[in-house]
Amino acid sequence: MEGYMNVEIFKNNSYRISELITKAYSTSFSIATSLLEIERRVSIYAVYGFVRLADEIVDSFHDFDKQFLLSTLEKELDYALQNGISTNPVLLAFADTVIKYKINKDHIDAFLSSMKYDLTKTHYNNKEEIKQYIYGSADVVGLMCLRIFCNGDDERYQKLLKPAQSLGCAFQKVNFLRDLKADVLDLGRIYFPELTKNNLNDDIKQQLVQDIENDFKYAYEGIKHLPGRSKLAVYIAYSNYKAVLNKIKRTPARLLMNRRIRISNIRKMFIIIKSFVQYNLKLI
Repeated sequence: MEGYMNVEIFKNNSYRISELITKAYSTSFSIATSLLEIERRVSIYAVYGFVRLADEIVDSFHDFDKQFLLSTLEKELDYALQNGISTNPVLLAFADTVIKYKINKDHIDAFLSSMKYDLTKTHYNNKEEIKQYIYGSADVVGLMCLRIFCNGDDERYQKLLKPAQSLGCAFQKVNFLRDLKADVLDLGRIYFPELTKNNLNDDIKQQLVQDIENDFKYAYEGIKHLPGRSKLAVYIAYSNYKAVLNKIKRTPARLLMNRRIRISNIRKMFIIIKSFVQYNLKLI
């Protein structure tokens, strides 16, 4: 019958929707992901589509009942994980990926827990609080991706687990510094405990930058041992974020509250080309 759709067609289209979401929200991440082998590529898109959907609920859906929407998303995801089906394309692609790669459900729960914090919590007063938030909002996303990259190689996964967490942590902290204006002025959130009682100054900024650089240094040791093209894709993402951090490092603290730090498309293209050369010459 013309127009007939079976579950596999719907599932394939669900993955395509997550790919469209990734490309719409992050050009640099989608370019890096496009370099992966096809099976890993669509699965990373599925992870991004899910975390982006949850993040949009808590950060953007201001005229709607965020608590209800996030709770509904969580319940629908539980159903999808138990039954392997959902009418929500983003959840179907993500659940299919979770089942296929045996992604830890605890990691998903930790992510959703951090998203719930964003509904009510605006200040993080000590390092333990923000460490727990970052673990759920970023570290575990890195671990989900690592599970896909390792594709059943548990020994490699365990070896790279800590560096993957460090990379997710570094990415999140760069986002915090890059998005200070939007987080503080628009959403009323202060993630860095150092800023709870102080305004950002150059000394505090340097401390924060140094902490992120330490995370990047440890994460790089893990990137070198990623399998296949995942090494190239992750290295490009790593290099893009390092470039943003370097620009933040050069920007006076007083200006970080007035602008969102970006790198140009030309700079991003240079990073991709340079990474390709380094990868092909086995320099990473």
